[in-house]
Amino acid sequence: MAKSAAKNASGASALPINIGINEKDRAGIAKGLSHLLADTYTLYLTTHNFHWNVTGPMFNTLHTMFMAQYTELWNAVDPVAERIRSLGHAAPGSYAQFAKLASVPDAPVNPPKALEMVRILVQGHEAVARTARALFPLADKAGDEPTADLLTQRLTVHEQTAWMLRSLLEE
Repeated sequence: MAKSAAKNASGASALPINIGINEKDRAGIAKGLSHLLADTYTLYLTTHNFHWNVTGPMFNTLHTMFMAQYTELWNAVDPVAERIRSLGHAAPGSYAQFAKLASVPDAPVNPPKALEMVRILVQGHEAVARTARALFPLADKAGDEPTADLLTQRLTVHEQTAWMLRSLLEE
């Protein structure tokens, strides 16, 4: 007798996922990607906030730099969420979920001075890099090349951005 098909949320039969990665690994990877998504979205919000609120002699430089950075972050959230869905799991998408999952702190209520914004963003990009790097061994062990590739891309962006921001703090 054939296995009965899994039921989806609406109760209709769903075709089981058979992509060569077992359910336990898919669940673990999706959980890690959910943390990456929350970190990325939180950093996006902070960067956009700083774009709006930066002041001082470096205004034009930072305003433009922050816009390029928040745009890149905005474009990064969709591929992460879609990878979670490809693994058969729901992607988090609420502020409440992101607050529980993120290791990146929310933006300060009162906008800090320009160089403090830069420090906060360096720390945020480094935190997202740590989140991505922590997931890499599981994706690699499971043979999940698409996730490993996504993580490599995100690591490159976050490490390079942290370096560029950090260089603004040198005297």
